[in-house]
Amino acid sequence: MDDTAMSPTAGTTELHSVLAFDGDCGFCQAAVRQMQFRARPRTKAVAWQTLPPELTQAHLERLDREVLLFDGGQVRCGGAPALAGFLSSSPSRRYRLIGRCLRLPPISLAAHAIYRTVAMNRHRMPGGTAACALPRNTS
Repeated sequence: MDDTAMSPTAGTTELHSVLAFDGDCGFCQAAVRQMQFRARPRTKAVAWQTLPPELTQAHLERLDREVLLFDGGQVRCGGAPALAGFLSSSPSRRYRLIGRCLRLPPISLAAHAIYRTVAMNRHRMPGGTAACALPRNTS
């Protein structure tokens, strides 16, 4: 997959559906590329650092911790539900079904727990580096 598939296009403030991921995290980049390669979702995946500040500014803390699915310039969901939405935009029936299943209890509860565990340990995952580590909570 070429890098243009993961870069913003002209008029990014008008993108209808965008999965924003951490472009500084090697693990996140690799995971998104795998999903794009396999599912070929219609939703664009874009490193949040390349999106316009007016879209991301209010969500920086969340963007450091989880993927966010933007729709019409608004956050629709984050984390596992965002990945479910991303997969649900696939032309493949199999991946649309996976996306739907990830939203159903008790699968959604398991998906949330797995997402949180992976996110907290992404610097330890293949392709991860110290730059992938989540910021510590200061509260």
